[in-house]
Amino acid sequence: MSSIIRPAKILLVDDKPGNLLALEAVLGTSAYELVFAHSGREALELLKQHQDTALILLDVQMPELDGFEVAKRVKAMPDCREIPIILITAVHTDNPFVMRGYQAGAIDYFSKPFDPEILKTKVGIYVSFRQKTELVKEKERQTKESEELLRASRKLSAILESSPVGVIFADVDGRICQATKEGLRYWKSLEESNHDSHVGLSDWWGNSGSLPEGIEDPLMEALKGGSDSHNEFVHRDSFNGSFKSIYTSISPLRGRSGKILGAVVVFQDVTPQKAIGNDLEKRFKHLVSSGV
Repeated sequence: MSSIIRPAKILLVDDKPGNLLALEAVLGTSAYELVFAHSGREALELLKQHQDTALILLDVQMPELDGFEVAKRVKAMPDCREIPIILITAVHTDNPFVMRGYQAGAIDYFSKPFDPEILKTKVGIYVSFRQKTELVKEKERQTKESEELLRASRKLSAILESSPVGVIFADVDGRICQATKEGLRYWKSLEESNHDSHVGLSDWWGNSGSLPEGIEDPLMEALKGGSDSHNEFVHRDSFNGSFKSIYTSISPLRGRSGKILGAVVVFQDVTPQKAIGNDLEKRFKHLVSSGV
């Protein structure tokens, strides 16, 4: 995950370009990414593209859609309803007018002309609060998805534990989080020197050289691209030195939202089936050559 922190995004809405320039002069620092809207309708359209907006500074007196109506519509947008809104007015500052703004969904009011230092301070507080709230929500979402993946993998591995099929579950970062005994047996036999269950499968395969030529990191293809892969390779069993044909299937695991939460890797020893197929092929060739 990137360690670069993006500037917080602030939407400035005013039908007068001079007022937008004044706000830009006060807030135009590297700490913020400013997005400008010259009408209420333009603001609503921009929010569809910038749902990660941290704060909205909204002028009240605008033609067609005033600040009150824009605030109401923002709060009706599922992906934007939690964005804090500060209303700015140069006309009315009486209590009924202010109360109307709060009822529309605003959290604060500023009267023109405003004090630049007070505005910067309050904007910094609201943006910081919004960012912390989003971080908490993201952590909760990741925790919920991880628990969902673990529950699914445990349930499936319990079903497959008695099967000769080997199964390994990896999280979204490619680390092994669950495996059946057969899955671990294939893993350990392919890379005897690696006993760390938190090492990525992609690292393991990359070092083992056991995959066919042209297959580059199929696990990460499943995790990042959502693609399935099915491969077969010959493997020398470290336990008895025999050679086996191993069929491998890799598929992404998705949550209810469709987001990729991890991947499942299935190993199956198809040596007996191939042996039967080869035997039948030899018998068929013998019958044909003998003219029977």
